[in-house]
Amino acid sequence: MERLRPLLLGVTSALFATTVSAGNDDAYIDVGSFSRQIPGGLPPEWKPLAFRKVAQHTRYELVRDGGQVVVRAEAQAAASGLIRDIRIDPREYPVVQWRWKVANLLERADVARKDGDDHPVRLYVIFRSDRDQLSVWEKVKIFFYRLLYGEEPPTGAINYIWDTRALKGTIAPNAYTARVRMIVVESGATKLNRWVTEERNLLEDYRAAFEDEPPPVVGVAIMTDTDNTGEAATAWYGDIVFKKAGAK
Repeated sequence: MERLRPLLLGVTSALFATTVSAGNDDAYIDVGSFSRQIPGGLPPEWKPLAFRKVAQHTRYELVRDGGQVVVRAEAQAAASGLIRDIRIDPREYPVVQWRWKVANLLERADVARKDGDDHPVRLYVIFRSDRDQLSVWEKVKIFFYRLLYGEEPPTGAINYIWDTRALKGTIAPNAYTARVRMIVVESGATKLNRWVTEERNLLEDYRAAFEDEPPPVVGVAIMTDTDNTGEAATAWYGDIVFKKAGAK
């Protein structure tokens, strides 16, 4: 749980994120427009997401790959992410689409175990809390959080992953906290070293994962992590967009 805290109770700036609502002609929200950037450094509006108890951090950089600028991630027994604070209504923009590429799998990765909770690529979608579903202790923590920041923190997430062996389509609680659901969108080595485009209906995934209606999205994060397994991973992330239903 300690490693996930910045994504949940600790993402304070997400509470003050830019609010995005649908307009008549706004079929898309560009969350990660990496291809429009120049190589070098980090993408604008994305911030490093580090973990207090993890000494080594994943290295992220905008690079050119296949004629487009993307984010390259390199981890050696490391973990950290990049996060963008943004508010999105999943009922207006239920579809999330992105590209990623993986160079290698992690041999000791296991979605069900804390010591195997590493993945070469992750896409987090972070939601505002639903207080009715929280325990008394969680509500107490949120009470004091609200005293400090004036709003409720994000406390839940869907984590889209590329796993080593779990079946594609698997939905499972995160090994550290049930407030995060892992959804396996790719599995195994068949598609290594090539760009893969993913598209998910976030509304349907949230309902399937939590058996509830989704609250607003307050953040999106990418992460390549190998701190639990001690292995190495290299991966790339392409553009990330949210779309209205039916948008091409």
